[in-house]
Amino acid sequence: MMNDTGTGAIRVRGIRKSYGDLAVLRGVDLDVAQGSIFALLGSNGAGKTTLVRILSTLLPADAGTASVLGSDVADDARRVRETISLTGQFAAVDEVLTGRENLVLVAKLRHLPDPGGVADALLARFRLTDAGGRRAGTYSGGMRRRLDIAMSLVGDPEVIFLDEPTTGLDPEARIEVWDIVKELAGSGRTVLLTTQYLDEAEHLADRIAILHEGGIIADGTLAELKGLLPTARVEYVEKQPTLEEIFLAVTRRDAA
Repeated sequence: MMNDTGTGAIRVRGIRKSYGDLAVLRGVDLDVAQGSIFALLGSNGAGKTTLVRILSTLLPADAGTASVLGSDVADDARRVRETISLTGQFAAVDEVLTGRENLVLVAKLRHLPDPGGVADALLARFRLTDAGGRRAGTYSGGMRRRLDIAMSLVGDPEVIFLDEPTTGLDPEARIEVWDIVKELAGSGRTVLLTTQYLDEAEHLADRIAILHEGGIIADGTLAELKGLLPTARVEYVEKQPTLEEIFLAVTRRDAA
């Protein structure tokens, strides 16, 4: 099932990549609609990060083509880099610098006017203003991840790649990141999210593709993917809260 709605932001055809004798990507096809959240779901080693690195111009493909907002990632890499941002699995912040200094540095590297103003606006947006003067090394995992995503938004990129953005985060920090992702898509940006967490893909994505053994084995909305399975027998049982719901309820009540 290919994406046939909306304006295409990302188009992938026949992408292949091997490391020696190990074939990581075996002919991947994808379409991502502009302004949507697209989840690339797969286990560790499935090739998710390799595909993101190809799309963000950090790694050449062995075969196939890929484009972002109409620009080929191989032939027009500079244009692609001007329109995207990439947040990896681990926060790329400089722990010695303060949160604000990290943002100012990125704004200066992008040659933006008023780097301080850019930094202050992003600190406010990500609820980091009070921590902006502290060294990033003192931040919690959730704060570091919010700062990392804020840094990737310097320059207002149109397409955002988030590679396993909630790895290692506690449940409350994960939900904070989920809220940020939904806000980004709500503002018209396109988000391609890689994850190995099924609940994350189910909660966030407009469309989900499952990458397995180097290829896309399913691609569709959650409803379409559910339709691939036989209809389940309906049984009425008392709904119990999930562990995540319990954790959030008791921790927030204790803080009140």
